[in-house]
Amino acid sequence: MGDRKIKIKMFNKIGLLRDKINSDEHFKEILKGSSIAFILRIVGIVAGYIFTLLITRGYGAEAMGAFALSFTLLQISSVIGRLGMDTALLRFVAEYSSQGKWEVVKDVYKKAIKLVFPFSLILSVTVFFFSGYIAEIVFKKPHLERYFKIASIGIVPFVLLFIHTESLRGLKKIKEYMLLQQAGIFILASSLLACITLLVKQLTIRQINQIPIFIYILSEFVISLMAFFLWKKQLTNSYPSISQYTKEQIKRPINETLSYATILSVSIPMLFSSSLALIMGWTDTIMLGIFKTEREVGIYNVVLRVSMITSITLMAINTIAAPKFAEFWGKGDVKGLAKVAQQSTKLIFWTSFPILSIFLVFPKLILRIFGEDFKAGTTALIILTLGQFVNAVTGSVGYILRMTGYQKFHQNVILIGAILNIILNYLLIPMYSIIGAAIASSISVVFWNFIFSIKIKNILGNWILYVPFKR
Repeated sequence: MGDRKIKIKMFNKIGLLRDKINSDEHFKEILKGSSIAFILRIVGIVAGYIFTLLITRGYGAEAMGAFALSFTLLQISSVIGRLGMDTALLRFVAEYSSQGKWEVVKDVYKKAIKLVFPFSLILSVTVFFFSGYIAEIVFKKPHLERYFKIASIGIVPFVLLFIHTESLRGLKKIKEYMLLQQAGIFILASSLLACITLLVKQLTIRQINQIPIFIYILSEFVISLMAFFLWKKQLTNSYPSISQYTKEQIKRPINETLSYATILSVSIPMLFSSSLALIMGWTDTIMLGIFKTEREVGIYNVVLRVSMITSITLMAINTIAAPKFAEFWGKGDVKGLAKVAQQSTKLIFWTSFPILSIFLVFPKLILRIFGEDFKAGTTALIILTLGQFVNAVTGSVGYILRMTGYQKFHQNVILIGAILNIILNYLLIPMYSIIGAAIASSISVVFWNFIFSIKIKNILGNWILYVPFKR
């Protein structure tokens, strides 16, 4: 009889939860969108780790280090090349498409392309010709020049990939966004690397070690083209008269438009924020490359990638929540924004907690998958996991600030965090190697999440961070 009462009570609670979700369309949309994003993010992460495993098992820790440094150069260059337009387009597309202002969406997109394409092309050429200088002077590893030259070729398609996928995200095309930006490259790259590795055993070691970065760039080109055509299709379906937006046509009068100056006034602070966030994320890898060996860079990069699994749900929920934040802010619904933000944070915490727990209890077992050399990163993994725990508790703080017009504040805090990160890495890496890098990274993450949370409390009038059993 007692068991029956427990079952009835449990079913009643499930029913109440279902009714609560169904009655809140915004939370339902976030839950549905984040579930799709979560699944595709898992697919992307699995493909990414297969790619990493193919490198570590087939080429070793040193090759992984060379790839990590090349990938870092590509990431930093592409962030600069985007001029912050990817995040700006996410905001503008979400805001204006929700109001049915498709002419403005089209106009902003065209202006963004006119700015980023020539700029990223110039940047790509510059990096290509300065690859030798970067390899020899910055990293004191002249043999990395070829890797960096290959990486430089991928800057333009990487920039355009983000422009188009973030625009799709603004239209809430979450499946398309996740598949292209988060999963597509690694799925294709893993497949190609597995096949090509079997065919090139007769090549020299140096040539073989360059294969992973070459395969990655090739895959990036293909996925970037797919993103462009999908964005074009979505524009056509959303607003039929846009179907000729790539051709000469009679210009229709636009009642509302954004000037280049207005677009740049939003995108440039986002550029600095994105650049600084990336610097914070890659400073440890870069400084390990300067002070330590490629082997240590390779081990740390694997540890860093593994620790990022703990933020899968944060990234998945942010995927759908970010355009929702912009939508609420555009309508002036601060109360609704605060409610959605709190719901998102709670969802992020409880979906992240199991992964965090596993990494804290079994770090050595997890790293052994990549090879015996990588067990040296056990302590670093624990430290980075604790830093990611703070990300889970505070929620989507960065996106809330950028989607509500506080991108300059976001930029300034990230700047301070980046400086703190550089100083800590400079002091700790020479003495403690990858453990020092992990400590520096985690302290920086805690710092800016704490500051962002306080600022959002002032903006929304409510805390959005989640403390278990308190809310």
